[in-house]
Amino acid sequence: MACIRKRRGKWVIDYRDASGKRRWETTEGNRKDAEERMAKIVSKGRPVDTKQTFQEYAERWLETYRVNLKAGSFIQMESVLRIHLFPAFGSVPFSKVDRVMVKELIAEKIKSGLSRSTVSNIITPLREMYNHAIDDGVISFNNPASRVGRFNKQRAEDKKINPLTREELSALLEVTKEKMPYYYPLLLCAARTGLREGELIGLKGSDIDFHGRFIDVQRSIFRSSVTSPKNHKSRRVDMSRQLTDVLDKLLHKRKADALRQEMERPHQERRGHAEVLNGVMDGWLFTTPSGTQLDPANMRERVFYKLLEKAKLRRVRFHDLRHTFASLLIQQGESLVYIKDLLGHHSIQITVDVYGHLVPGGNRGAVDKLDDRIELEGTDRENPGSKMVADGQVN
Repeated sequence: MACIRKRRGKWVIDYRDASGKRRWETTEGNRKDAEERMAKIVSKGRPVDTKQTFQEYAERWLETYRVNLKAGSFIQMESVLRIHLFPAFGSVPFSKVDRVMVKELIAEKIKSGLSRSTVSNIITPLREMYNHAIDDGVISFNNPASRVGRFNKQRAEDKKINPLTREELSALLEVTKEKMPYYYPLLLCAARTGLREGELIGLKGSDIDFHGRFIDVQRSIFRSSVTSPKNHKSRRVDMSRQLTDVLDKLLHKRKADALRQEMERPHQERRGHAEVLNGVMDGWLFTTPSGTQLDPANMRERVFYKLLEKAKLRRVRFHDLRHTFASLLIQQGESLVYIKDLLGHHSIQITVDVYGHLVPGGNRGAVDKLDDRIELEGTDRENPGSKMVADGQVN
């Protein structure tokens, strides 16, 4: 990667040669002259196409880059290009998109009401694309999307999470059990594990370890496609006794139903018991009543939001069940490291950023425990600024 810097009034090209050794070359003239010279150095004699549009380059780049992406990430990146970047830069020559244009795009998206994380998701593929273009010698200047994060500062509304209280969660689960019992195992699992929506829908019976009381989260569902969990990492999530019991009963009933249905088939078409039971365990754990894969949008609209109404609770997102799980653990005094592992966060910093404000503050009794016992023996607890002498007189 090469860049241009101004040093002592002259433009200097900072680059690495074919052997990887760092080089500097001072040029005469203005910045444009330096850029032209850097283009020759970086491209090693290859012509730089200055006429191709942003959209032309982006479409070719995405097809090449998709081998590095999960299916869900590719779909998301393609959507960002189509909805946000092509309307802004599509017809502009790729080499003419500059830092000012990127900053203006950020400001426009913030003004339209998009969250900080959404704006960040727009800038990420843009930055990555220009990094590749610089490496390939397609452009010969600094990345216009680098170091623009400060223009997308974290805003107060991005810090807000909306978890249910313990009482509200109990009310929701009670209403679910009474009004929509079929979905009770799903809602309880969401509330007791903090799994993401796609991870819940992607669970199979074989992912449940009843002896060890944990769930092995191996996959996620995104737009009906099976992909790996976020951060490309599987993880184990502990199950409460209540959840273990509910899921055990769910699978026992499903196995019994499958065996009964098998017995209703013509004798010559019947499968063995082991094959039937394995089919249950390899199938989706949570499905629609007809046995098909859950659709997230339908599940939210036709189940979750209706249950909130029936329980007379405020409208929260399904994702807030994940926040509820974490916040209740924090109230119980569990460590953020343990919560990070359960939630599958990439780093503890993410957990701290999202939930750190919920951690109870310290108190005077906590710091008192640090004091030396010997020094405390003569201290007047009612008047801590003084010490009592043997005869009861104050020093």
